[in-house]
Amino acid sequence: MSPCEPDVSYIAVNCAYKKAPCPQCGKLGKLLRTHERNVRTIAYQKVTWLEVTYGEYRARCGCCKFFCNTPEDVMPKAKYDNKVRQAVIDRLIDDGMNVESILRALKRDFLLELSVGFVYDCLHDMVKHTELAEHRQMVLEMFSGTLCVDEIHLGKYTLLLATDPLSDIPVAFALVSANDQPHMRRFLKNLHTWGLQPRVVVSDDSSLYPTVLAELWPEAEHQLCVFHVVKNINKLVLDAVRRLRNALARKGNGGRRKRRGRKSKAQKLRQKRRGPTAKEKSKFIYKHRFLIVKREEEFDEQDKKDLKQMREYLPELATLRAFTNEVYAMLGVEQSAHQAWCRRAVLVKKASYLQVPELAKALEQLEPEKFRKVIAFLRSPAAERVRTNNHVERANRKIRFWEKVRYKWRRRQTLIRFIILALDHWWKRVREQRAKAGAKQPCKNAGKTNQKSKHAKAQKNAATPEKSTA
Repeated sequence: MSPCEPDVSYIAVNCAYKKAPCPQCGKLGKLLRTHERNVRTIAYQKVTWLEVTYGEYRARCGCCKFFCNTPEDVMPKAKYDNKVRQAVIDRLIDDGMNVESILRALKRDFLLELSVGFVYDCLHDMVKHTELAEHRQMVLEMFSGTLCVDEIHLGKYTLLLATDPLSDIPVAFALVSANDQPHMRRFLKNLHTWGLQPRVVVSDDSSLYPTVLAELWPEAEHQLCVFHVVKNINKLVLDAVRRLRNALARKGNGGRRKRRGRKSKAQKLRQKRRGPTAKEKSKFIYKHRFLIVKREEEFDEQDKKDLKQMREYLPELATLRAFTNEVYAMLGVEQSAHQAWCRRAVLVKKASYLQVPELAKALEQLEPEKFRKVIAFLRSPAAERVRTNNHVERANRKIRFWEKVRYKWRRRQTLIRFIILALDHWWKRVREQRAKAGAKQPCKNAGKTNQKSKHAKAQKNAATPEKSTA
């Protein structure tokens, strides 16, 4: 054998028993004859074949007349065993590789010449063996009562996804053709049919949710995502900063026209004594505009100095900064719902805020009906307060990233298969974590019991008087 040719090995596998169960009903059949075939398996930098000897049987039931058996890790009539199929799925789901990268990696490491169609077959077979009813039962058992719902676009389709942020599990998904209320109603109605009864439903401020949630779960709290509300308010605050900064920059256009050429040393000294121009002040404010909406607890010393300088350049920014501080305090966690309502009442009546057009527009977003949904988390127990929709949005972005890498997956059926496997991987991870936590818990309790028993014995011995020796 030349040095360039790979090593070829054969492994004998015999499953031609005298009797074998029918694949449909399990009744034993009698061996008629044996057959042989070669099946490719996986081995690093080797070509390894399974020499399978299997039997043909006469059925003793009404399912069929004859049937053939197969080894445990080899599917009927398959050219590759289940190890090869599992290697494809691992690189697809765990490693996040696309189809072409999977084919190149398996050819480089295991000398496998696979086709694109084989990858799709592995995807189809894996989904076929996934127990979705088992996942649904697990979701109902582990559901904490808080449901996060969001939608995201995958090519020409829309993915509707629901998760449980407290239990950290995906609840359900639907791949639909349009992002509208009928599809959202059908998706949430399926969850209602399962028997899912959430106490809190978290969503963004889209118009798809209020009517549907009121129909299906009228007693559930509808929590609007605080992150989206603050984001919309901060956008209006930064609009006000832009308007004031542009007005300051326009002041620098007045006066004489500048002479051409470089400035002399004397001119530079005079300009330095006068301080920065209006345009330079405007540029400084633009560069540090994020300090107007940044939380104070995240400030460092340099941020405090820059904010002070901005207020000196443009005193009107102090009003915007004070407004932002009050909004953050009004939506804080460490307070009651009554305190939040009191802070809102003070905020919406301040004349200094109402005089700024952008702030007046921002206050319109805090109308009583909407504000009641924004602070719904304050009516939940402290350990179950969920303010944002971040849990489901992170999952959506991750799925979109995976799908974007696999740019050839544009058929609805293929997308659904991939999403099922991705969520199944998430469910398995949660199940393994819970199993580990359940295995550790008895040990801890046993240790505590032993300590308590030892302590009790010591107390008993101390309380019991010693026998006097003669």
